[in-house]
Amino acid sequence: MYATDKDTYLVQGWETDTVGTVEIPHLLTGFAEPDTFIGATLADTGRGTFNLTGRPINDAETLGQLELADDETAIEVPKRERKFYGAIASGRSVLGVVRPS
Repeated sequence: MYATDKDTYLVQGWETDTVGTVEIPHLLTGFAEPDTFIGATLADTGRGTFNLTGRPINDAETLGQLELADDETAIEVPKRERKFYGAIASGRSVLGVVRPS
C-alpha cells in the first residue's frame, strides 16, 4: 500500500474476477499512514483477507514502479483522515469532567 500525492492510496493486491477489485491480507491495512484509513469498503472474505474495490491502475509508468507478481494488480482508493471524537484526551466526557482516582 502506497500513499500518493493525491490523498489516495495505491493498493497492490491479488487479482479477482472483478475488474478494479483486489484481495488483500487483513494486516495490510496496518500500513496506512498515522491517523488515516482506507476510504473504501473492505469486504471480509472469511479467510484472512479483504476484497477492496477502487480505480484500476492501467498507467504503464505507475505499474512499472511496482513489483507485481503475475497474479497481482493495483487499484487507487481514497485516503481518509481518522478523527478522534472521544473526550478522554481533553479530560472531559459527556458526563462532565473526568477526575483521575
